[in-house]
Amino acid sequence: MNFSIAGIIRRLIAPQHELSCSWFLWRRLVAQLRERGRGASRESGAFLLGYRWDGKARIVDFVLYDDLDPHALDTGIVRFDGRHFGTLWDICKRRGLSVVADVHVHPGASYQSASDQDHPMISRAGHVALILPNFARAPVSTEVVGIYRYLGGKNWHAIPSAGRRSFFHIGV
Repeated sequence: MNFSIAGIIRRLIAPQHELSCSWFLWRRLVAQLRERGRGASRESGAFLLGYRWDGKARIVDFVLYDDLDPHALDTGIVRFDGRHFGTLWDICKRRGLSVVADVHVHPGASYQSASDQDHPMISRAGHVALILPNFARAPVSTEVVGIYRYLGGKNWHAIPSAGRRSFFHIGV
């Protein structure tokens, strides 16, 4: 039987959220994205790993793009070489997790660029992409995070700012 007290409490407190993450993991992730961005001089990003159930997902770990592809951030924007996906799938298999979303930072607002729209990190309908504004400078709350669901065929649904808090929960 796989359960935890924190998981049970989280489901009772925030059952409507489609995506959730502990505040501790979120702070670690954001700090790593800032560090990999080298003082707000380049974009950085990560694959968010976790569990799925009943149309919901819980982020429990992450793998930074440049840990998989050492040259992914060399140009200042994210350019991930697909040859490194095999390593990502191996990590997921070893940890018993799946990719539940991805995240990357932008220098300005958390909008989705034309390049982001044309080149999803995971090109599977339903995949969620998060974009953090201002190179992930603090504070990074759910209200400022751009949240986009991939629909397939280079089409996306943007979660409106008013719906971000109910979609993505950072907490327990």
